[in-house]
Amino acid sequence: MASLGCHFLLPLMMKSLDPRVTRLNIPEGELVPKVPLDQFGTFEVFVQIKEGKGYRHEGIVHAPNIDMAFLFAKEQFSRRMMCSGIFVAETRNVYVTAFTEDKDNVYSHIVDNIPEDGEEETYEFFHLNKRGKQHSHIGSVPAKSHQHALTLAKSEFINGDPVYNVWVIKTSDILFTNEEDKIMWDTLPDKKFRDASDYRASDKIKEFKERQQ
Repeated sequence: MASLGCHFLLPLMMKSLDPRVTRLNIPEGELVPKVPLDQFGTFEVFVQIKEGKGYRHEGIVHAPNIDMAFLFAKEQFSRRMMCSGIFVAETRNVYVTAFTEDKDNVYSHIVDNIPEDGEEETYEFFHLNKRGKQHSHIGSVPAKSHQHALTLAKSEFINGDPVYNVWVIKTSDILFTNEEDKIMWDTLPDKKFRDASDYRASDKIKEFKERQQ
């Protein structure tokens, strides 16, 4: 799923003044393959806004490995918003169903007869319940493959509301926030600048209008 970019670079007809090009040391007039592993991988980030709330997909980060992806995700998605936990998974480990429209539930297109060969593992499920919104974590299912997990999830997660798309990720492919690490998102009583409620914007607007009268 991750974008691999263009596999070949166009030949240079003249010496470039752009250091991003010249440092590649591409021979002039030749078509050469890109250097392997010269780009970071793509990782999906899921954020829990408050303790007890579900995890929701917030975006992606690019990183050399999942541990660095977790750090980048923490910096990008928790510095200016409420956060109590993060999931990170490499994009290529996300199994994605097709999309449906209107009231057509994607689970109605999942086949039932799936071979059950292999070791049983746990798979995490993320549902898209409204087009244009983000996928939310709905639960987990023990199964022997991504497809087998989808089949089992039909009876586990269907509740009448349409599901337009499903992401399935093997639990072992996700880096979770440890319980002891959650302290890093605690807000000190005298430093609530991350909490929008602490700014009391409506009260300040009301005070300003009263002063103007």
